[in-house]
Amino acid sequence: MVSSSLVSEWVFSKHSFLINLIRYTYGQPVPGSVNLEMCRHFNSHIERSLAYTPENPEGVPEISAPCYKETKKTNKKGCANFIFSMSTFTKVAQKVLRDQLKLSAKVEEEGTGISHQQEKSMDISYVVGKLSFTDTLKIYDQGSFVEGKVKAVYYNNTPIADMPVYLFEGERWSARWLQNLTTDSNGVAPFNFSTANLHGDIHIQLSNTPTLGYAPYRAAHYETGDQIVSLAQVSSPDTKTVSFLEMKKKDKPLPCDKEEDIFIQYTVVGEAKGSVDMMYLVLSRGAIVMQGHNRIDVEDQSVNEGQVSFKLAVSPDMAPDIQVTIYAILPSETVIANSADFSIEKCFSNKVSLEFSPSSAVPGEQTILQVKALPDSLCGVSAVDQSVLIKEPGKTLDADKIFNLLPVRKATYVPYNVEDRVECLLVRPRRYAMPFPDGKKRDDAHTVFQNVGMKMATNLVIRVPTCLKYRGREYRQGHGYGMRRVYDSPVVAIMQRQFGSAPGANNYPDDSPIETVRTFFPETWIWDLLEVGKSGTKDVSVTVPDTITTWETEAFCLSSQGFGLAPRKEITVFQPFFLELSLPYSIIRGEHFELKATVFNYLTSCIMVTVAPTPSLDYTLTPLSGDQYTSCLCGGERKTLSWTMAPSALGVMNVSVTAEAVASQASCDNEIVSVPERGRIDVVKRSLIVKAEGTEMSKTYNWLLCPKGEALKEEIEIQLPENVILGSARASLSVLGDILGRALNNLDGLLQMPYGCGEQNMALLAPNIYILQYLKHTQQLTPAIKNKATNFLTSGYQRQLNYKHDDGAYSTFGTGTGNTWLTAFVVRSFAKAQSFVYIDPAKMEESKIWLQRKQRGNGCFEQSGKLFNNRMKGGVSDEVTLSAYITAAFLEMKTSVEDPVVNKSLSCLKESISDLSNTYTTALLAYVFTLAGDMETRAHLLNHLDTVGIQNGGFLHWSQTASEKSASLTVEISSYVLLAKLSASPTTEDLGYAAGIVRWLAGQQNYYGGFSSTQDTVVALQALALYSALVFSPGGSSTVTVQSPSDTLTFDVNQNNKLLYQEKLLQDVTGKFSLEVKGTACAAMQISQHYNIPTPTDATTLSVNVRTEFDCAIKNTKLTLNLQSRFSGKETSTNMVILDIKMLSGFVPDQESLKRLKGALLVDRVEQKEDHVLVYIQELPKDIPINHSLDLRLEIPVQNMKPAVVKIYDYYQPSDHAETEYTHPCVSVLALLHGFFWGSSKDQAKSLV
Repeated sequence: MVSSSLVSEWVFSKHSFLINLIRYTYGQPVPGSVNLEMCRHFNSHIERSLAYTPENPEGVPEISAPCYKETKKTNKKGCANFIFSMSTFTKVAQKVLRDQLKLSAKVEEEGTGISHQQEKSMDISYVVGKLSFTDTLKIYDQGSFVEGKVKAVYYNNTPIADMPVYLFEGERWSARWLQNLTTDSNGVAPFNFSTANLHGDIHIQLSNTPTLGYAPYRAAHYETGDQIVSLAQVSSPDTKTVSFLEMKKKDKPLPCDKEEDIFIQYTVVGEAKGSVDMMYLVLSRGAIVMQGHNRIDVEDQSVNEGQVSFKLAVSPDMAPDIQVTIYAILPSETVIANSADFSIEKCFSNKVSLEFSPSSAVPGEQTILQVKALPDSLCGVSAVDQSVLIKEPGKTLDADKIFNLLPVRKATYVPYNVEDRVECLLVRPRRYAMPFPDGKKRDDAHTVFQNVGMKMATNLVIRVPTCLKYRGREYRQGHGYGMRRVYDSPVVAIMQRQFGSAPGANNYPDDSPIETVRTFFPETWIWDLLEVGKSGTKDVSVTVPDTITTWETEAFCLSSQGFGLAPRKEITVFQPFFLELSLPYSIIRGEHFELKATVFNYLTSCIMVTVAPTPSLDYTLTPLSGDQYTSCLCGGERKTLSWTMAPSALGVMNVSVTAEAVASQASCDNEIVSVPERGRIDVVKRSLIVKAEGTEMSKTYNWLLCPKGEALKEEIEIQLPENVILGSARASLSVLGDILGRALNNLDGLLQMPYGCGEQNMALLAPNIYILQYLKHTQQLTPAIKNKATNFLTSGYQRQLNYKHDDGAYSTFGTGTGNTWLTAFVVRSFAKAQSFVYIDPAKMEESKIWLQRKQRGNGCFEQSGKLFNNRMKGGVSDEVTLSAYITAAFLEMKTSVEDPVVNKSLSCLKESISDLSNTYTTALLAYVFTLAGDMETRAHLLNHLDTVGIQNGGFLHWSQTASEKSASLTVEISSYVLLAKLSASPTTEDLGYAAGIVRWLAGQQNYYGGFSSTQDTVVALQALALYSALVFSPGGSSTVTVQSPSDTLTFDVNQNNKLLYQEKLLQDVTGKFSLEVKGTACAAMQISQHYNIPTPTDATTLSVNVRTEFDCAIKNTKLTLNLQSRFSGKETSTNMVILDIKMLSGFVPDQESLKRLKGALLVDRVEQKEDHVLVYIQELPKDIPINHSLDLRLEIPVQNMKPAVVKIYDYYQPSDHAETEYTHPCVSVLALLHGFFWGSSKDQAKSLV
């Protein structure tokens, strides 16, 4: 992975550009080329006429945006310098162009062709320099001389020498020339002038031209400075004072745990002799943290100037900013004030540091990680490959992110409703009144305090009037200096409110050859919690991975004394002679590609290198680099060698290549070949997944057999579909002594589905709770299982808080409207989890209160957000189904039926039981009234359910309708009936009844222990855990014998291994299988089949079409997928839909395109997982096509490319799905890229299409 840097602002007069620091993540420069494209686009509102041609019937703009394009090779330092003319971007009228350049820099590595692209927008600045006053008087006496200096600097703050500068006095439209000045070598020019002929406040201004005008529009210019020099005069409460206080600001943030001097300059004009107390207040995070005063002596003279200071002890509690306010009451009863903001070093009360010893390492070396913090701190430590952070920037912690969590960083306003009314200044006739005669003003004391969120109580005049009263009418300041009449005071109040700032926080050594075998290449190396103990220091020995890279390491710690974040540390893993392989993540059987091995020599001497792959029966390698597999490699050089790789087997295969520095009598570049003493052999092993063609399918056959001493037998004949892909089928047999054992074995993966939203995260968390409860109840909970499960619970709980709103509600993605269904799901689960992990009771209470507020007057609950599964709807209103679910949540939390909320909701639900047409709601109501202890209503509901149950032999289940094909909803309904039967002191008869449901549910389990989707998995495992606890027997054992067509397998199940997951691969994928269980213990058995079939094209209610875009005639690695999704079912819309896009072999998603897709129509979330992109779509409306696009980028060219599959499915009804395939439009010319892909001419490429 490479990294590069681009600038963010562009000055109009510059004519060069540097692409800087193109380096590998281990710090060495990248040899290769940089393709730079800079464009200045049109303003969005500009309409351009189109030209229509046969090649472009839709039309193309007649005028294109001006662009600069060039490709250059990087130098030895990894840099590329581009020189261009600014006229490139001024050929089109500037008024139609944006003041912004769009940059795209693409770096292509020499030898491998691997590329890295970075894009950035740069604002165009027309300011080429700046003129300003420095060391200039601010107060003068009539007739005295005013002295000062002028400074001229370029845009980059370097001084401009020998520049003519013109000094003017007065306003811009009537300015009078005073002097011509010329700057010295430091860009400074002194001046002085007499004030004998000047009166009042003097407005002095600068210009780089003999005339004082306005800056030209969108043309290079200098910023011109100006300053007010005020006339000293006697001060009184009735006149506007020119006395002032001013704090000296600091250029750098104030360091923590040190004292800093804060300097205040004062100018007191026209005041009587005496002393003045200058008060200072220091505010941090909206509160006063320090206060004090200094005394100023006022001498008997017209102007008193000086400086005072006070010591500020900077503490971490002040970070990240402080506001310092100073004020003084002058003898004339005038109040002067000033405030300034100071940045504080972003520090924390818990000083955390992180060090590696040594700070660099070779692959596989031991290093010591040392974490220091306050005693008894708990620290989270992570180390991530820098290449990951380049692809996904912003995924790490930093001080800014932490401080942005503060509710208040600065107080910036006083609420309007606590402001005092301001009386207007009464103006007598013929009296001239202008509140700000010079057009400039310092903030009055009231404004200074208001801007730091403080309100003053005083009888002094602290506020400049904002209105005048003249002859009974009020006038307020408008634009410029004019006053406008206010006709209606209520309107004034509304306007005044609009001036308030928004409340809240910021939006915010051995002589033998050393061989290194490198096989471990993780993206995340360290992800752990450490306790530093009483000493405050923890040393951990760690082994660095095999990746040649830099690891970005961070640590944060918590203690009773506060939070701390360590400065980021890097450890570079490097060796001067090493090998790198480039191969795709996966390919499809029949494809082959160019395996490239690049050897790097960062030694100072030349070596002779031999590169050889390890032979394998899983693939063949055909050399492509002639006789170059043993060759010279001098210091700082690299060489890339290639083979055509053709896999011959399916599955995960290891690819191993060895590079060895060997002894040789030959010379390289007139230099004797050397052999390194250490690290002369580097072996790299990487894995490659070879998949079968088509779409992968899976099928499971489940049995739960409980013998009572006699043998129980089952027979089944298993077949494969006729269109199965040859060689893709495999089968396995697993046996457990507990029906929940399979789920226990896959706590973090009960479903092979994405878990990217709040409800799905809860579906991952909740089954852990039910299994823990069961194991604890049956005394099977071992420390190892408890530790594993509680770790899942803790991480799931923390993850769920990402979806919580400030008001206590939860929503699917943490944004938008709170969801009542999800919030109830969360609180019922968290209430049970409290006995295993810490759950914040305050957050629980917030959520319960939010739910209570959703209760209507009739006792039912109003829906906020969507029902996850719209098949829950039916003959009754959604209100009843939702209310039953929320009521069940309250009852599961042991809320009394006498509680007003629960009592009212039960009353509402009882009124609905006259309509039992919705089987889902009926089953849920039966469970609710069971929990409530209303046996009469429960019996009525269960009696009805008995009449609609579906019995088949010894199996019993329920479905929403007779024609319902939704396995997910059927499992959920049947599970609620099971819960209703078992939640009220079940009899032996009830347990016998429940056994039929359990046998049916067990038959629906998937390979991982879950079911079809999230909600059915959660409710089914809750019901199965309850049943298992009720029928648990601590004794017994059984022997399981399975006879397949060509083998006999035997398993023992007893109390010591009943939770052990026993699995064996079957030699036969089809045929007759006989299963026998002998003994006294139950055995749960499953045969699972996995195979591929050609991608189905059957029409369903869901469909997805893919159209690809690619210009086969030009060198281009970008392929655009245009995807159209459509729903044509009975409902008005779908549930949440997942669009699963598999990448073509050798392709990866373009990161910028992924960002755009995240903001596309109806898209809630986008995830990249291995070689798939998963798009979460809120819903698909009926019969309305929804379009999305995604750009793919070629990383590794692949020959004989096979189609890739795009699948769309309803997340909560996975049986509603559709698949389609797409392939590269230029698949016949793909073999010409990089020795395979590009033809020597357009005609050659076109002839192959």
